[in-house]
Amino acid sequence: MPLSPDLVDALAAASVQVAPDEPLAKKTWWRVGGAADGYAEVESLLQLSAVQRLCAEASCPVFPLGNASNLLISDLGIRGLVIRLTGELARADRHPDGPLELGGGLKLVSFLRKASQEGWTGLEMVAGVPGTIGGAVRMNAGTRLGEISDRILSAGLVLADGTIESRSAEELGLSYRTSLLPDGAVVAWARFTLTDSDPEQSKALVAEHLDYRARTQPTDVPTCGSTFRNPQGDHAGRLIEATGLKGLTIGAAQVSDKHANFIVNTGGATAADLRALIEEVQRRVLEAHGVQLQREVHYAGEW
Repeated sequence: MPLSPDLVDALAAASVQVAPDEPLAKKTWWRVGGAADGYAEVESLLQLSAVQRLCAEASCPVFPLGNASNLLISDLGIRGLVIRLTGELARADRHPDGPLELGGGLKLVSFLRKASQEGWTGLEMVAGVPGTIGGAVRMNAGTRLGEISDRILSAGLVLADGTIESRSAEELGLSYRTSLLPDGAVVAWARFTLTDSDPEQSKALVAEHLDYRARTQPTDVPTCGSTFRNPQGDHAGRLIEATGLKGLTIGAAQVSDKHANFIVNTGGATAADLRALIEEVQRRVLEAHGVQLQREVHYAGEW
């Protein structure tokens, strides 16, 4: 359903241009999904506040896309307005001897590149995570090197009604791959403490970790990172492999032969294929081991 002309005009008056019926598949890591009713790139805090307020007044859902690295978007697409943060909302700044402030739309790979150039250390744990700062905060992203919650000080949120506020790390409620952000809130920025570690050692740690991921994970095919959260005291990949599910295929969706907690698009998969495979893996692991695997991947759109 297209956005109302009145809403599109109001957004244009706030310098936000809406693209109607925007295809989303090429914007996602799995390369699947339908179209958004409307799509806009939001460049400033004032624009983001206006988008939230105007859409709330028009009862139009807002969906922040981030880097779409942990999303399975329905073949039917997403209703409402899909936004991606750019411009000043994707910046990386550090005041002398102060905390590091990163925009919610900043891609983690871009951040790591700048961190290497600037000699910033302390956030090596995001190496290989294919998301944005905003998504990383919402999911408390991490690797074997640590989690976002290890270094975050606070985050700036734009609430569903357009209100801008800052919340401390404690108020964000970060725990394993989750947070307590208010419904509809968008992460506009986050502040982090850095360490005084040797920048060369930091670079070496990141390089070693990226090499490890390349050797153990399917990084050369469309995938969405870890599909399931690790159950307490165990690993989702071990349980899936022990159930004999490596290589299991539905349509063109497949449980990776390289790492069982990754589901890949072998070419031409639909979102329906991927969801069916996710749920079949959950069913078989529960039947074999009595463990209900929880998704790390989020379903989005109209199913």
